[in-house]
Amino acid sequence: MKKAAVFLADGFEEVEALTPVDYLRRAGVEVITVAIPSPTTKKETIVTGSHKIPVIADTTLKEYLSKYGEAVPEMVFCPGGGRGAENLSNCTELLEHLEKCAEKGRYISAICASPAVVLGKTKIPDGKNWTCYPGMQTESNPAYQPNYENKVFVTDGNLITARGAGAAEEFAMELIRLLCGADVAKKIHDGTVQR
Repeated sequence: MKKAAVFLADGFEEVEALTPVDYLRRAGVEVITVAIPSPTTKKETIVTGSHKIPVIADTTLKEYLSKYGEAVPEMVFCPGGGRGAENLSNCTELLEHLEKCAEKGRYISAICASPAVVLGKTKIPDGKNWTCYPGMQTESNPAYQPNYENKVFVTDGNLITARGAGAAEEFAMELIRLLCGADVAKKIHDGTVQR
């Protein structure tokens, strides 16, 4: 069974995070939601989204890294939300893990602020086309800015990025297509009565 890890920090954008979680699970992917510690975290596995919706993550970053440190999943995902992306980007252990996943050829995915704010602190976007929430591209490493594309989502090799909450469904479907194939993506598309 394919595995994907979704990293949640306080302030994450709920639609951007949970739409891919829901759709990937429908497609048969084992999705692990991982709580990233931040100064506002009250309980280790409870993460509060940008619209004050609390979510109980499957595990903490510490537990996840001890279990999956070397056996990294096929895909990792960083949702956006301004404060959520900032909290993710301040976690050195997460940034190191994302780079390790990229070095092993795993899919690295991010949406909204996270492509610029989180991945922009790594080597992952180097030489690749990417997108993010319009205007946030200036928050990334200046070397990556020329490859920014104002599109709903961009797939370039193992890097998949998207603009924001309104792109969450199309983005989730692209993640399914990459991990599970076009037939499974069509089944999920038709079964959820997408436009």
